[in-house]
Amino acid sequence: MDQCRTATIAGILAQLVSTERKATVVDPLPKAELHLHLEGSIRPETAVELAARHGTKISVQEVAARYRYSNFAGFIEAFKWVTSFLRNPDDYALITNRLLEELQRQSVIYAEITISAGVMLRRMQNVEANFAAIREASQTVVFSRIRTNWIFDAARQFGADAAMEVARAAAKLHRDGIAAFGMGGDELSFPAVNFRPAFDFARSEGLRLVCHAGEVGGPESVRDAVDILGAERIGHGIAVMRDKALAGSLATRHVVLENCLASNLATGALAAQTGKPEASLEDHPLKMLLDGGSLVTLSTDDPAMFHTDLLTEYSRAASLGLTDRQLIQLAEQSFSAAFLPPEDKRQLLDTFRAAAKSAGLL
Repeated sequence: MDQCRTATIAGILAQLVSTERKATVVDPLPKAELHLHLEGSIRPETAVELAARHGTKISVQEVAARYRYSNFAGFIEAFKWVTSFLRNPDDYALITNRLLEELQRQSVIYAEITISAGVMLRRMQNVEANFAAIREASQTVVFSRIRTNWIFDAARQFGADAAMEVARAAAKLHRDGIAAFGMGGDELSFPAVNFRPAFDFARSEGLRLVCHAGEVGGPESVRDAVDILGAERIGHGIAVMRDKALAGSLATRHVVLENCLASNLATGALAAQTGKPEASLEDHPLKMLLDGGSLVTLSTDDPAMFHTDLLTEYSRAASLGLTDRQLIQLAEQSFSAAFLPPEDKRQLLDTFRAAAKSAGLL
């Protein structure tokens, strides 16, 4: 990456850190979040605590510096570095507690949280023990107002065999709360067809399917994730801004796009899709997608890594010119797109709509 591009992303990160959030109509309402990585939620203070557990002394300032990467490769290195302090079930319990505290503060009542099971396996950790600790932490009385489901994520760059291993682990723990199998990582590393056996297996075991696509890859990456892998939701999917026919097809097939504003800015994904090295929030296709009838949700992706939270993402969405009605539509879609049985989903939607109606928003 050239110096100009590096400086641009560094400037974007500085803006994300310093931007003051304006309240929106969604703030007090019960909310759902569907695209949220557990490991990407580790705030600097928690990283310091994790490191100390394993005999490493670091400061909050050092972590903050690591989180001010200047390019996408720097973000990946920061992710690898901070997750290197996740070594046992107690570590995963800690970050689960911290994340749920933040979600509760933001009036989130339902969350589908992605766990990097592929990374656990690559590091030869006990996935079942780690997940048991995560689940136990999430079910304590203090978090009784938040319902959680979990997604096991395979890293695309680790290859098809590793993805199948994650799919098998997800199937084994399906009854314990793993709702879906997903794939993230380097979108350009291997073609989608390589992973069809893993996705087919996961589907046959009753798991729902989600796939990162159209983040840095083109519209064809989204098309392959849906047509070849059977993805029901697409992580990011902003590449469809370049293919209106595909956007229309996805809407007709009820495929949901999980948009993450701060993430798309910080990683350079938006710059790549728009062809604008200086791409800013105003270039994001969220409003265009909503206006065109796409089914879209709003999430934080890796909130600590991208210096954001869900309330801030809604504030950014409002700054794009979304009306109050569209903000409500976004919030409602996160419940509608949840990987839940119909009756459970209906109950959550009823709770959301009652709150919105009470506030005079419906």
